[in-house]
Amino acid sequence: MEKVILVDSNDNPIGTMEKMEAHYKGVLHRAFSIILLNNRGELLLQKRAAGKYHSAGLWTNTCCSHPRPGESNMDAAQRRLQEEMGITCELTEAFSFTYKADLGEGLFEHEFDHVFTGTYSCKPEVNPDEVADWLYMAPEMIARDLKEHPEEYTYWFKILYEELCARGYLSMAVS
Repeated sequence: MEKVILVDSNDNPIGTMEKMEAHYKGVLHRAFSIILLNNRGELLLQKRAAGKYHSAGLWTNTCCSHPRPGESNMDAAQRRLQEEMGITCELTEAFSFTYKADLGEGLFEHEFDHVFTGTYSCKPEVNPDEVADWLYMAPEMIARDLKEHPEEYTYWFKILYEELCARGYLSMAVS
C-alpha cells in the first residue's frame, strides 16, 4: 500500500495517507514533476500508459510522482525518473506550485508540486507499464498543441507549462 505525504499550504508535513484514498478525498499532498530539456531546448514529454489509474493515454511532462514518507523530494525524483524513463541525470529543484483538479470518476489531484529541471538529450529506456510513448518537442510546438488539442494533455501539465513560461524556464512565452 503506497502512501503519500499530506502537507499544509506551506508544504509542512501533517501526516500520511494511502495514495488512492488521498486522491478520492482530494487532500493536499506532496508531489513532484520533472522537466527535462535536450541540448536544442526541446522538452522530453511522455504519454502515460493505458493502464494508469487516471489520465491514462495523455501527454505530460517527463516524469511525475509522489515522494514516499521519509524520502526527500530529490531522492524521490531521481528514483522515479529511473523507474519510469530509465534516466539518470542531474536535477535542480526550480520552483513549486499548488493545484487542485477534478480528474473525474471521483478522483482528485490536490498537490503541492515541487518542480525539478534537468538536461538530457538521449533516448530514454521507458518502462511500458508507466509510459506508452515519448518525444522531444519544442516549446512553441507545445504551446500550439496545447491550444489546438488540450484534451490530449494532463491537467497538471497545462498548469506546469504556463508556470515554466511565466518563470522564464523556456525560451518563449505562451501567447
